Amino acid sequence: MTSAFKGFVRQWVLPFADPRQLASVVLLPKFFLELKRYRSRAAGESVAWHDVYPCLSDRVTRTPFDPHYFYQGAWLARRLSLTNPSLHVDVGSSVAMVSVLSAGVPMVFLDYRPLAVKLSGLQSVAGNAAILPFPDDSILSLSSLHVIEHVGLGRYGDPLDPEGTRRAAVELQRVLRPGGRLFLSVPVGRERVCFNAHRVHAPRTIQSFLPALHLKSFALVDDAGRFREDAPFEAAAHLEYGCGMFEFVKAHG
Repeated sequence: MTSAFKGFVRQWVLPFADPRQLASVVLLPKFFLELKRYRSRAAGESVAWHDVYPCLSDRVTRTPFDPHYFYQGAWLARRLSLTNPSLHVDVGSSVAMVSVLSAGVPMVFLDYRPLAVKLSGLQSVAGNAAILPFPDDSILSLSSLHVIEHVGLGRYGDPLDPEGTRRAAVELQRVLRPGGRLFLSVPVGRERVCFNAHRVHAPRTIQSFLPALHLKSFALVDDAGRFREDAPFEAAAHLEYGCGMFEFVKAHG
């Protein structure tokens, strides 16, 4: 398969094979008109057909973003800027977020699928969130954002386990040092299992998994994508798929 054919498939076939992109087909006439105009103005510049790459769904009035991942990354970054740990351990969160945070805080990143990168300030290790390879009471600053709801559903090749979320929460509690902080986020709202994507829990269910930890703060992204820095658990009661962000502290003794 030639590189030109691969490029054609990537740039012309796959975008329109995605049902979410089908509506953008109506923009093709305008695309071809603009391509013609561009070529007429680009004297001496070649625009080969096999290099043409339509991005028809990007022409929107506002920058699109995923509210869960946007706000939880901002939430964690602001808390780490206040606590300023000498080392932070993250279990399975967004690699894009971890790469940025590691510029300011030395980080160890654990994932079931090891992250094969070399980057100053970031150490990547392989591991299972349900069986963390860390000693008891060993980590002072710990996070796991939008992760434990997946554990045990087989989505990432991990073993099936109906108790996966609870087991992962218990492991996070086990390895956290007394006085240490755990920053945790999960989908919150109507409790259910969406096999094999994720689980959704009520905030009090998550808190019940962590009896040795004290809840310091709770933030929330609701179904409309609105962020609340300080929210009561009751605000998540009627949500379909919100994002709850929990800041826990482990008690001494």
